[in-house]
Amino acid sequence: MAITVLESCLVAPPPGSVPDQTLPLTFFDINWLHFHPMLQLIFYEFPCSNPHFLQTVVPKLKQSLSLTLKHFFPLSAHLVYPSSLEDMPFYRFRSGDSVPVTVSESGEDFYDFVGNYNQSADKYYNYVPQLPPIVEESDRKLMKVFAVQLTLFPGRGVCVGITTHHCVSDAPSFLSFLSSWSAISRGDGDEELVAQNCKSLPVFDRSLINYPPKLDSLYWKNAQRMPLQSRHPSMPTNRIRSTYIFTQSQIQKLKSSIQEKLPNSTRITSFVAIAAYIWSTLAKSLRSVSADNDNDDGDAFFLIPIDLRPRLDPAVPGNYFGNCLSFALPRIGRRELGGEEGMFAAAKAAAEAIEKRTSDKKILESVEKWSGEIREAVQKSFFSVAGTTRMNQYGADFGWGKARKQEILSVDGEKYAMTLCKARDFEGGLEVCMSLPNHIMKAFDSYIAKPAACD
Repeated sequence: MAITVLESCLVAPPPGSVPDQTLPLTFFDINWLHFHPMLQLIFYEFPCSNPHFLQTVVPKLKQSLSLTLKHFFPLSAHLVYPSSLEDMPFYRFRSGDSVPVTVSESGEDFYDFVGNYNQSADKYYNYVPQLPPIVEESDRKLMKVFAVQLTLFPGRGVCVGITTHHCVSDAPSFLSFLSSWSAISRGDGDEELVAQNCKSLPVFDRSLINYPPKLDSLYWKNAQRMPLQSRHPSMPTNRIRSTYIFTQSQIQKLKSSIQEKLPNSTRITSFVAIAAYIWSTLAKSLRSVSADNDNDDGDAFFLIPIDLRPRLDPAVPGNYFGNCLSFALPRIGRRELGGEEGMFAAAKAAAEAIEKRTSDKKILESVEKWSGEIREAVQKSFFSVAGTTRMNQYGADFGWGKARKQEILSVDGEKYAMTLCKARDFEGGLEVCMSLPNHIMKAFDSYIAKPAACD
């Protein structure tokens, strides 16, 4: 068997460290109730025997996880989903609430999982945990929002697999948890974490976000139109995953090429340059294999998440734990996007959409329109991105050094999507991962293999 489960257990915050409490969801959180969970794998090259893994590594990871959960208690809490529209959903923590942890051993080749070349997405799913089944009560449902899997590749490495329901946190919040867990695990004790990083410990005060209270009930009413279900990608995914690394020099050449073509355009950032290049390359690929059923005269949309913490008035602290995201939604004709000048048109559209959204001082006044905007995009040609150029997915060091490879499996559940983060080995570089059906991936590779602007 490729993978063997060695242990299934529960890890809770230390007894008495977290008082019983509840925490409301904001409309930002409610928006993600029916979205699939975030699935992440982090592979570490760490030669380790089975006895050392079980007797030393796993106990240390459990202990450090427990200490971290006392600061990030919603991850071990239950989401309470009422049946009544009059009652709002909330997180409920009670003494003993815990996180399911699976410990396993793999018989597969570690190095087959850490390369950048095309890989079948399906093989990764043995290493990411599923959330426990939803518990149904007479007047509500109870759902766990976080699970962990620790897998040993004997003599080669360790994989940390994580499943997080998006309603409990966005990527900035979750990376703060991951940073804290890894810091405690590698030896920076919990007391040191509190003393040195007190300003970065999470805050949960929902009143820090200044918005009309009616938005919570409005989003809750919309959420109740769908039943709460456990969402996990169905197998097989029939997807191929591939990672592309862009060095700082290549990114600068892309930016210069775009800026030369669009001298009067909004400032072209590294994000805009890479996003435009990938978006237009995907459009060319879809046209070449006739993969999109929409007519070629329709519009293409690109959903770009935007962290609102520093952009609201008053600004929300960076250590606010939960969801606080908006989006930019550039649109462009599909024929233009897939043409020879597609990258430049995409850059212009993306830069202007981002500038418009981030400079909007009254952004929350348009919240009621957001769902309709996204619905229109999803019904047409739709692309999205998970991550940013500032996101350091390789920054979590559990004491084994920098991760060898990270994978965000959540994009396998999207029609067309990319992940983006800082590159592991190139200062100022970026890493892009695509997940596509095999025939589209072949076309995509043929276009991206010779990026003229990057040569």
